[in-house]
Amino acid sequence: MELGSVSAAHGSVESGIMAGVGKCILVTGPPGVGKTTLIMRICENLKLSNPNIKLQGFYSQEIRQGGERVGFEVVTLDGRRARLASSTISSPESRQWPAVGKYKVDIASFESLVLPELKIREDTGLFIVDEVGKMELFSSYFFPAILNILQSNIPLLATVPIPKFGKDIPAVVRLKNHPGATIFTLDKSNRDAMKDRIYPQLAGMLLKP
Repeated sequence: MELGSVSAAHGSVESGIMAGVGKCILVTGPPGVGKTTLIMRICENLKLSNPNIKLQGFYSQEIRQGGERVGFEVVTLDGRRARLASSTISSPESRQWPAVGKYKVDIASFESLVLPELKIREDTGLFIVDEVGKMELFSSYFFPAILNILQSNIPLLATVPIPKFGKDIPAVVRLKNHPGATIFTLDKSNRDAMKDRIYPQLAGMLLKP
């Protein structure tokens, strides 16, 4: 269902969960609309309502110098950081890195921080992934880790980019088509109310101790 947009791929969310399919909430929307802010607000609410819940994952944020964006970094939920991409780095090894626009993607740095965060542990209550995007998907290990989460019974809350020039990233299409997925489309008109729509649904998905 598209919930205002919201959509659950392949039938109802309830039928997907009953079939034992991984439970997944995807937040999409244009760059800068507030997807990361929304995810972090939901995390804060979850921790307040359930202090014992174990959250794993990461979020992405800009690196700025002198008011100018010069890259991106990934940050774990306990505050550890690693470079994701940079427009200013110039080294022999960086010349071999893949690029998105003017940004060179540091796959090794990204993987060293993120991949351990995506490992399934006995006490994990929820995975947070911000985002499943073009830069992150240069890692050949990243999307398989996401699929492994979906095969577990641990809910996933993730952000995904909107299609660019009408064309979606194949891995994002696969996530959107996952039987247990619900997609929330964020825009400036609904972003303040969206937390109250996502939070109850996500809280109901969480595994009970």
